[in-house]
Amino acid sequence: MSAARLEGRSIVIVGGTSGLGLAAALACLREGARLTVVGRDDEHLVEAARAFGAEVAVIGGDAVDPGVTERAVRLAVERRGGLDGLFHVAGGSGRRFGDGPLDAMTDEGWRYTLDVNVTSMAYSNRAAVRVFLAAGRGGVVLNVASVLAFSPSPTHFATHAYAAAKAAAIGLTTSCASYYARHGIRFNVVAPALVATPGAVRALQRPEIADYVGRKQPLYGGRFAQPTDLDGAVVFLLSDESRFVTGQVLAVDGGWSVSEAEPQAGGVE
Repeated sequence: MSAARLEGRSIVIVGGTSGLGLAAALACLREGARLTVVGRDDEHLVEAARAFGAEVAVIGGDAVDPGVTERAVRLAVERRGGLDGLFHVAGGSGRRFGDGPLDAMTDEGWRYTLDVNVTSMAYSNRAAVRVFLAAGRGGVVLNVASVLAFSPSPTHFATHAYAAAKAAAIGLTTSCASYYARHGIRFNVVAPALVATPGAVRALQRPEIADYVGRKQPLYGGRFAQPTDLDGAVVFLLSDESRFVTGQVLAVDGGWSVSEAEPQAGGVE
């Protein structure tokens, strides 16, 4: 297998300054990609820029603002000579704004959660597709969803706006994969389970959730995923190794979607 699977490819990563996005950006750099990274204008932006070095263009801003990703894509074209791929990671929980079970969910929680997870994705995907179509040489879009879109957890993760947003991300991706395939533009999704990122602090600090995850994500003894656990899938789906793959949802979940959560007192055959 090539040691530089993304050699010379111009890739924009939206949400690439912390967590999954930062790990993926560093993995793409190791594989030879030429990166343009978008992140929130906070302490993570400064730390990421330092980790990347001068070779990576880093833009601060809110991905819900359509102008931010449009600027990133334009910069990639100007500085890198074009655009080959987009990886949209930006998103997050709306729990603090009122996301939760449907009967308790607030209007603000609903709006915030869909904006940060779906609206931002639609904007970045649109910006990339416009460049791909104008160039006429195809491209790849990779989005992040969640196993909660199709494998819910009612006890510990009853955030219904978040689940709806991640399901919408899958719907957007697969419908675009169908529509743009004839233009050589591929769309795919990675769907992680619970990952140890800054956005998962609530879950990481609760022993009952750690116990739950130990059964729900049983690979390697049962643990939270690390951001780097997704690197291989991301590089594969952005590279030519997946050139005949589109419209797919790849669960990178440690077994979440195929495992029971509750301890079993005895087997039943």
